[in-house]
Amino acid sequence: MINAVVRTVIRTRFALTRRSVATGQIHASLGRYLALADQLDAVSGARPVRVPAMPGIDADMRRWSLFMTLEHNAIVNRAMTTVIGALARGEEPPGGFDPKRDVMPSASPGVETVDDFRSSVEEYLALEATLGKLRGTQIKNHPIFGPFDAHRWHCMLGFHLRLHERQARFIVKHSREPQTP
Repeated sequence: MINAVVRTVIRTRFALTRRSVATGQIHASLGRYLALADQLDAVSGARPVRVPAMPGIDADMRRWSLFMTLEHNAIVNRAMTTVIGALARGEEPPGGFDPKRDVMPSASPGVETVDDFRSSVEEYLALEATLGKLRGTQIKNHPIFGPFDAHRWHCMLGFHLRLHERQARFIVKHSREPQTP
């Protein structure tokens, strides 16, 4: 479980981050992920790699392929897109989403996941460009960090991409090596 100090640091960091900076971070992460995906063929991209313990990467996320990581991110991106859009429009975001179960990738996603991931980020960025203010909207609790307005959720999208980017880099680096169970 994350401690109160880390929770406070993240919430403060998001509060101090300008919207344009968070948007730029999302754009940059998309480019870096696509560059990583370009380094692998369909077989290597589907090969699960065990990563060492990393902040933000739960134990059940440590043996994923690059395609699984991209699928997870696409799922989370779309969920956050829904929340951010609703909050920015003054609507109640949908509930009933299990942040642990509903974000897990399928057992063997394929190369099509790269385009799906790209689309999830591009769809979000297109929506974000049409939204009015993000700060001071209604709030929806993040399962770890607590109450977020649309701005903090916007920052969280980029933060989440960067957390898994470290995992993705490790996977790409080691995807051609024989893996032990």
